[in-house]
Amino acid sequence: MTLSPSSCILVVGSTLSLVFVFYLLSIFINDASVYAQQGIAHSEPTTLSTINNVTNNATLTVPGSATTKLKADKVLLSLGVETTNHTADAALNTNSLIMNKLLNALLSVGLKQNETSTSAFSISPNYNYSQGRNTITGFTATNSLQIDSSSINDTAKWIDTAIAAGANNVNNVAFTLSDKRLEETKNLLIKEAISNARSKADIAASTLGLKIVGVKSASVNEFETSPPQPVLAAQPYAATDGAAKSYTPIISGQEQVSTNVSIVYFLR
Repeated sequence: MTLSPSSCILVVGSTLSLVFVFYLLSIFINDASVYAQQGIAHSEPTTLSTINNVTNNATLTVPGSATTKLKADKVLLSLGVETTNHTADAALNTNSLIMNKLLNALLSVGLKQNETSTSAFSISPNYNYSQGRNTITGFTATNSLQIDSSSINDTAKWIDTAIAAGANNVNNVAFTLSDKRLEETKNLLIKEAISNARSKADIAASTLGLKIVGVKSASVNEFETSPPQPVLAAQPYAATDGAAKSYTPIISGQEQVSTNVSIVYFLR
């Protein structure tokens, strides 16, 4: 049987279409297989194994602590002058004269200008309650000078010098640590507290037949300080006239600084 030209074209076209369809299907199937294999290879080691390694580890929570005592290297001293007179102006004038004399005296024995500041100042009336009424009997002027210095060994000298110059109030004497010294101490205590926690954890893990394999979490608590109390002790000095004298016996004590940490370890 002889086919016409048009019939030949149809047969050839149909054959080519079938071949192209099979080619596309083979590409699709191969790509799907590759993607599936890649997905399996990527997911297995990053999910199940990682999760199991973490969840199978026991944990141990251990506290750690560190404490030290340091000699104070800073003093806060408050000295005051209180004067009373019939008028506010007179009370203020008297107070100002004494305060200027006091300040000059302190500067003459080594106190620096930048170590002083005014901490409080007030002028208030004084009343006398009689026969059902308040009567102003005078006025009181109060001026307080604050000394903030690292020259703690001069504390007693400053107190005696101020009183000799007219001060009639010693409001406060506080010994403490400077910010720089306290910061350095805190950094050291954190390291010691962490080391203390690790030592406890090693002992506990060894007793349980386990070993530490990592840290899950850690926290550092606020630092605690115990301000030193002034201690009485004589402080002799050489007077200008050659006579042996002593200032008011006040020196600093030691300040205690401590910190605590809490660490959660992984065990295996």
